[in-house]
Amino acid sequence: MHLSLGCLSKPILHGYFRSSCSWRVRIAFALKGIEYDQAPVNLIKDGGLQRTQQYKALNPMQQVPALEIDGITLCQSLAVIQYIDETRPGPLLLPADPKKRAQVRMISDLIASGIQPLQSLYVIQKIGAEKVQWAQHFIDRGFQALEAILKQTAGKYCVGDEISMADICLVPQVYNAERFKVDVEQYPTIKRLNQTLTEIEAFKLSHPSCQPDTPPDLRA
Repeated sequence: MHLSLGCLSKPILHGYFRSSCSWRVRIAFALKGIEYDQAPVNLIKDGGLQRTQQYKALNPMQQVPALEIDGITLCQSLAVIQYIDETRPGPLLLPADPKKRAQVRMISDLIASGIQPLQSLYVIQKIGAEKVQWAQHFIDRGFQALEAILKQTAGKYCVGDEISMADICLVPQVYNAERFKVDVEQYPTIKRLNQTLTEIEAFKLSHPSCQPDTPPDLRA
């Protein structure tokens, strides 16, 4: 089978160590056992390197991540994860069963669209002094809904007993919740799932504390 040079080269992930969306892609790569290169994009330095024209050419929304893979550039973490799942071997990140697959997408979208963007760095910078209370409000609001859904769908993991894209979205969001001092004890299903997942090697390897651009004072 003929493969283009773009397909033979390592994917390049343009991301930021503490970005939830970048972390999701790192988890997916780790679960699939895919080697890739990282090109850090500091979201704070000099007003944010994502605002440069060079980076804007990769991601017009000036967000992370952007992934160069197979001769194309993809943005939006869920689209990236689904592409990886459809083109690479390894454990399925979306179940074969259509009902479970829909549940995985529902949970992933709830987090990726309904919680994370409302406490992203860009939004928090706009809020100013009330940023912690703002983040806590929207995380709690989202977690109340997420807890109710997970009580119905969860087994060992978010949907049944196989790791999926839903789990990939959950762990970075719990990390953010803890950063903003949200009381995760209120959400026993979320807490249980997060504790189980954070013991898995792929989640450890992809953690913000051990990335190439992690500041020395935040390294594990």
